[in-house]
Amino acid sequence: MNVLEALHTRRAVRDYQNRPVDAVTIDRLLHAAVLAPSAMNSQPWRFIVIQDAARLKRYSDLAKANLLADAAQHAKTEHYRALLGTPEFNIFYNAGTLVTIGVETRGPFSEADAWLAAGNLMLAACEAGLGSCSIGFALGVLNTPEVKQELQIPPEGYALAPILLGYPTVQPPLVPRAEPRIWSWLRR
Repeated sequence: MNVLEALHTRRAVRDYQNRPVDAVTIDRLLHAAVLAPSAMNSQPWRFIVIQDAARLKRYSDLAKANLLADAAQHAKTEHYRALLGTPEFNIFYNAGTLVTIGVETRGPFSEADAWLAAGNLMLAACEAGLGSCSIGFALGVLNTPEVKQELQIPPEGYALAPILLGYPTVQPPLVPRAEPRIWSWLRR
């Protein structure tokens, strides 16, 4: 699979088989992630790999409770109130692997660097036959002092890009994309 094929076939997967992703594959994906560009070649990313279903379920429950408590303040979260209130709903879609990309300290380019690495990880996962999905709902719980301590994230560190990995139950359909919206194209 070439890069353009991966770009055209990668989808946000929200339904995973109960089949673990092996350590060799994860290691390959992490090596693909660190090939991403970073501001001033700082390569600030650090990785957390969680393959513990009980821990992921606990983090999902904590995240849902936190999100529901804040839902009235955020219109987007309010839209998901019913789903977040469903006990069976797991924000990690029962995926067996969560890879979170973080940094030891936040800087002006931290988010961009982490998401560039996440893009590489997700494209490499697609090429490996895996599904992936970024899970913004997880950020709040992953950055609580208690969870940071459990995950060995330093107090000044920050989780920025949580990515699910696993074998899709079904391949999601193509989502139509809008044409590029160009604000300016300045030529001489």
